[in-house]
Amino acid sequence: MSQVQAVSGRGIPLVGDDIDTDRIIPARFLKCVTFDGLGAHAFEDDRAQLQGQHPFDQPQYQGAEVLVVNRNFGCGSSREHAPQAIAKWGIKALVGESFAEIFFGNCVAMGIPCVTATGDDVKALQGAIAAHPQATVTVNLDSMTATCGDVSIPVQMGEGPRQMFLSGSWDATGQLVAQTEQIKATAAKLPYVAWSHA
Repeated sequence: MSQVQAVSGRGIPLVGDDIDTDRIIPARFLKCVTFDGLGAHAFEDDRAQLQGQHPFDQPQYQGAEVLVVNRNFGCGSSREHAPQAIAKWGIKALVGESFAEIFFGNCVAMGIPCVTATGDDVKALQGAIAAHPQATVTVNLDSMTATCGDVSIPVQMGEGPRQMFLSGSWDATGQLVAQTEQIKATAAKLPYVAWSHA
């Protein structure tokens, strides 16, 4: 199972409240059979409208792994494609003022921590990243801090999801694989499960 205690990498600030899942990945990209290739289309329409000035297009933020957003990020429809597109672009953690509940849950299921901070602290972190885009941003779930250079802010996450990341229990598939023998033993005792060895 995959424990997540801290995520470090360069940051990318995305300023704006109420960025919904249709802006994160427009509906026309939901027809895909797998999530492969979605990263290239993250914020597709916003990026086209801003003609290369969207943070996801700016050269100084290419390869960033920590996305710093504002209030109510991921609102709108519950599409899992939204966090998948962000992850396929390369993001491994998010810091924001608040996240839509279903978006947050989808991120947890994928092993992407989303931590919250006050509006002023988020703006300070976004400013630090903009001023020093090559600096390392660290989201630490042990100390519950996010840092970039001299800027260190306190962050929050519910204790349940936090413990899931720290213990690795967020990874449902990993739990099943790690407990294969116990699952087989339990299934063998169930009268309605017939194991075939043919």
